[in-house]
Amino acid sequence: MVATAPIPQATAAPTRRRTAIARRLANILRLGVKELWSLWRDPTMLVLIVYTFSVAVYTGATAIPETLHNAPIAIVDEDQSPLSQRIVSAFQPPYFSAPVAIGQAQMDAGMDAGRYTFALVIPTGFQRDVLAGRRAEVQLNVDATRMSQAFSGNGAVQQIVTEQVNDFLRRYRATTTLPVDLALRARFNPALEKAWFGGLMQIINNVTMLAIVLTGAALIREREHGTIEHLLVMPVTPTEIMLAKVWSMGVVVLVAAAASLQFVVQGLLGVPVEGSVPLFLAGTALHLFSTTAMGIFMATVARSMPQFGLLLMLTLLPLQMLSGTVTPRESMPALVQDLMLAAPNTHYVELSQAILYRGAGIDVVWPSFAALFVIGLVLFVMALSRFRRTISQMA
Repeated sequence: MVATAPIPQATAAPTRRRTAIARRLANILRLGVKELWSLWRDPTMLVLIVYTFSVAVYTGATAIPETLHNAPIAIVDEDQSPLSQRIVSAFQPPYFSAPVAIGQAQMDAGMDAGRYTFALVIPTGFQRDVLAGRRAEVQLNVDATRMSQAFSGNGAVQQIVTEQVNDFLRRYRATTTLPVDLALRARFNPALEKAWFGGLMQIINNVTMLAIVLTGAALIREREHGTIEHLLVMPVTPTEIMLAKVWSMGVVVLVAAAASLQFVVQGLLGVPVEGSVPLFLAGTALHLFSTTAMGIFMATVARSMPQFGLLLMLTLLPLQMLSGTVTPRESMPALVQDLMLAAPNTHYVELSQAILYRGAGIDVVWPSFAALFVIGLVLFVMALSRFRRTISQMA
């Protein structure tokens, strides 16, 4: 009989640890694949993902609300003078639609019916008063219920009328030579295209929204269908279950964001990306670590999908409105700026704008990466603690 030498204790312990780690990684991988198959069999979620990173990004970039585009305007020209005709001809597409000539009696009815956003009234004797140096007035009626067009178009109408009157008084179109020459150079967006900003910010907002929705919905769906009890009798730990949901849903959102950036933003919209796309995706992955953990935490608080939806509205809107995607943080109160430093969106928006707009490298955005890692770690620990407590109550 051949005797087998016992394995030394110093060698057996590391072997057992490696085996345990490999088994846990395999469990996390298999559970994550299960989540992906569950998502694949959910057509509603698939449609939401495709829509969010395609149609929603395109419309968010092209339908900027503050843009003045084909604003309907009507003009009551009671003067019928060369100056009034000059003013009428100055309103042209794409900012304004072709002016509609109406009478005084038609103006109120047209604005009440919503046919015109602006109604300009040029009174009788307007040109005579201008040439005589007397005070001349025109009346501008604005439909303030169309807030976006009214806000930007009000100043545009005043500027057009003023320029046309000044040019008419000079008897020729001329530019006044100023003693100072102001050289304007718009960096990162030379043509000042608002679609460049809208498309990228839409991707950033959608990454946060879908990361929370997918992970939270996956956990609530399992609880409602009773499959979470099946996991409790399997040789898996809460940490493995949670990590599986984090990596699987994070990969889905990361792939969708990369495809949207490539095909919708750069391809369809023609927005140039100055910086490193892999660096941006690395920051996105770190941000997804935070937001997926946030989604799991919210799913443990909510008892059903309707409750989760209400909780999502209360959480997502402040995150998006106060993180810098809609309004610059510098214009917010100091207290809000300080409080939002605890939100992952704030740092994600900063690093995304720096990388995609200004071509910044890791030497510039590393503080945002570090902040995202710390916030993600805190959120993950909080979500894991809450998840363990919820599972123990169900066991």
